[in-house]
Amino acid sequence: MFLGQTFVKSLRDVGYTNTITAVCEHVDNAVQWGAKEIRVYFRQNGLKSNSQTDVIVWDNGDGMDRDVLRVAMSFGGSMVYDRRKGIGRYGVGMKTAALSMGPAFEVYTWQEPGAIYATELDTVEIGNSRSSIIEVPDPHFETELPPEIVAALTEYMTYPKRDKQHLIAEDEEDLVERLGSSGTIVYIPRCDRLSFKLVQTLCDHATRDMARVYRRQLAKGLRLFVNNRLVEAFDPTYWMPKARHTKIPNLKSTRSRLIQHWTIPIPVEADSKITAPASVRLYALPIEDWQPLPPKVHNNDLRVFDPHQVSFVRNEREVDIRPVPEIGMPRHAETHWMRVQIDFDGRLDEALGVAMTKQGVRPKQYALELIHHEIAEAIRSVRNHNKKVMADGRRSRSTGKLAEAERRARNADAFRDDSFALTEEEEAELDRELRAMAVLLKRFGETEDQAYERIKASRYIVTTKHDDHWPFYALDYRCGRIVLTINTAHPFYTRLYQPLAELEGEDRDAADNGSEPIQDGELLVALQLMLLSLAAAQTRLMRGSDRNKVEDLFRDLQRDWSETLKKQLEFG
Repeated sequence: MFLGQTFVKSLRDVGYTNTITAVCEHVDNAVQWGAKEIRVYFRQNGLKSNSQTDVIVWDNGDGMDRDVLRVAMSFGGSMVYDRRKGIGRYGVGMKTAALSMGPAFEVYTWQEPGAIYATELDTVEIGNSRSSIIEVPDPHFETELPPEIVAALTEYMTYPKRDKQHLIAEDEEDLVERLGSSGTIVYIPRCDRLSFKLVQTLCDHATRDMARVYRRQLAKGLRLFVNNRLVEAFDPTYWMPKARHTKIPNLKSTRSRLIQHWTIPIPVEADSKITAPASVRLYALPIEDWQPLPPKVHNNDLRVFDPHQVSFVRNEREVDIRPVPEIGMPRHAETHWMRVQIDFDGRLDEALGVAMTKQGVRPKQYALELIHHEIAEAIRSVRNHNKKVMADGRRSRSTGKLAEAERRARNADAFRDDSFALTEEEEAELDRELRAMAVLLKRFGETEDQAYERIKASRYIVTTKHDDHWPFYALDYRCGRIVLTINTAHPFYTRLYQPLAELEGEDRDAADNGSEPIQDGELLVALQLMLLSLAAAQTRLMRGSDRNKVEDLFRDLQRDWSETLKKQLEFG
């Protein structure tokens, strides 16, 4: 038994992740059939409180005759079924994509001016029918387009601003000529399942995603518009010489560096002897030149920190882009500055798990392992380079500045009645002593003057020392400053302090980059504050007449505590 009504209604729930991926199905069809210009419209009608949005996709491709249109509107009907060399393959995209946005849609197509074939599919009408057969209305002949479509094509949209819009025609007379000798329009009125309610949001997301998905087609001359605004190619690998990022003002480097290119034969199915090539390229972004740029350039213009680690491109059209930990490209501070692009054709659809809706891939494990085996060493090399550059950048940014724990401990002193006051003798010797301390406690990349100003600005200093015989921390009180020294030779440092420092560095990069932090950045600061507060308490207790006795007691405590902790960390 076949229940046509149930089948058609269920097609409305085919899993498009968002409206833009559904609209891309119609753009795919237009590209497949030779369109040189494609226009997408999100047209809002009515008052904002009770508005509705229509979606229209026009192209100047080959168009369809009456018989081809009938086949295209039938379920499973396709002129390219199971062809693996083009974008389309299954013959259901136009229907499922349109119905995922609205309950009905209309198609208008022509292969000569003024000779339009039109048809529609309405799930409400099909649902009211008791027939088990889905009968799509035969295409009918029209000499002109409906007024609502003409208005959409000849009037300015509510968004974007008018100076950003380029109309296809300004009146109906010009429109007839501008539509050309062939083309197709898909019209989805009264959409009830759009990802976003605001036309502005729909337009901005469509422009952003289509600029990347169709970057190859745009580079070859395709003119693509969203609400009359021209879409410029965006290349997430930053390799294309005329992509949008190359037009950013004052950008010193405008191109990434191709590290290596591999052609990897991948079995079309597990254990198959038949293989097809995957072209894999690894790019390194110009981190040295781009890292110092302002966050606005990173986030809004370059979009370096979008999750674009790996781009999967099938037959020149991107079908997925995301981090892929299985090949050494997770979402990480280091991998933000590198890209992998995997090009393949339809023969690897099963191996790379291409979805019917072309909105993602789920590669088989054997395919990921083959790719990872080839590129792993090069990935590690670039990641290590990026890690070093970022560490140098962090040191450069912290030059002359207080660490977060030092700053918080200093600020907390303002709320204590027993904050440390210098004696007159210490005041007299302060400048000389602080400059001497600055020489000893100078950070990497810091000048002596910068170190002096930093130490002068705080009562708390955190530094490090490597000594196999020292406790894991030591405290000193000099010139009104509490100096906390962390011993890098102790397991406390290698097992806890250093991993937290690295994690904090990744977090700071993520925060600076505008992306979601890996951790909250408070762990190392909290650990440092715990030790600094201990240091402050010990210092206050050593102010009395029994200072030497108390100092010896604390020194014994540090040694015993450190030795016990060392044994526990090493022997568990």
